[in-house]
Amino acid sequence: MDVLKIIAPTVMTFSIGILITPFFTKYFYKYKMWKKSPRVEADTSEAFNHIHNTERELNTPRVGGVIIWASVFLTVMITFILSQLFPAGLFGGERSIFDQINFFSRSQTVVPLGAFFFAAAVGLVDDLFQIFGHGSYAKDDLVYRRVKIFFVTLIGLSIAIWFYYKLDFVSVKIPFDGPLYLGIWFIPFFVTVMLATFSTSVIDGLDGLAGGVLASAFTAFAVIAFLGAQYDISALSGAIAGGILAFLWFNVPPARFYMGETGMLALTVTLAVIAFLTDSVLLLPVIAFPLVITSASVIIQTNVYKHFNKRRIFLVAPLHHHFQALGWPREKVVMRYWIVSVVSAITGVILYLVS
Repeated sequence: MDVLKIIAPTVMTFSIGILITPFFTKYFYKYKMWKKSPRVEADTSEAFNHIHNTERELNTPRVGGVIIWASVFLTVMITFILSQLFPAGLFGGERSIFDQINFFSRSQTVVPLGAFFFAAAVGLVDDLFQIFGHGSYAKDDLVYRRVKIFFVTLIGLSIAIWFYYKLDFVSVKIPFDGPLYLGIWFIPFFVTVMLATFSTSVIDGLDGLAGGVLASAFTAFAVIAFLGAQYDISALSGAIAGGILAFLWFNVPPARFYMGETGMLALTVTLAVIAFLTDSVLLLPVIAFPLVITSASVIIQTNVYKHFNKRRIFLVAPLHHHFQALGWPREKVVMRYWIVSVVSAITGVILYLVS
């Protein structure tokens, strides 16, 4: 039944996501929920202009992440309500199957679910500003990033304080060693990890890219949580992976919609929270290696360009655009990222087992 507890929410979320997508897609296109003008990007190189598809950017809805968190929300509600209506089995005394697959619990999933939906709401507001807003925030990339960093820091600080004072998190596990006591320094460390994880949202730049990478990462944490007997967290991770796969079904080239901040903010914030809850946060860079190298490519490119007479390490940053500039078709870039994601996820799980 422990395995069923993981599989059932995963399949349910995927199925619900597939079913609700036509309704949301109709709404997205009816109200033209895409950017009305291209953003002023920092990278204006010839290579960037060659691969940047402004027409697609201005004609494709950018709030597709709603599919992910809406399907997760419905799965949580359905399993919880059924567990309350039918708590016992047919013969009385024993738990019903609905009670066994319910993964809404105060001890394990209230915090990550709260973070997931709150971050999704913040991201949705951000997307709506991008779609319907005017002025510098809607058009200027620098202003846009600063505002996002502020909100992510605020979210991370709130969750970190909760972890420290309410859940007594004061250390992190070092693979092949033991716990590293941080004390009050756990709070800034948590915020730093969340900001670093959020910085990986730059991977949402090609059809199907972010979805495939994040699905692998959440699947890995579903396995890790299961191995650690944190079955509710495992079920939640599986459910989120199922929602991502439903989104990915419609996001493969040509994408019907983009994930947007309502998806990327919710997923990156929750990924960091689950990594801490499973005491495997130092494995996060391994499991999410494609996210790490993509974010790192932007940091490296920006600093080299700024401090070394406008030189470039990559033809274009982020890294996936560099491969495009080299002549790789979009599909090749995406699928090779997926392959690396699966290998990274498997490697992370193996390291968890042997450490």
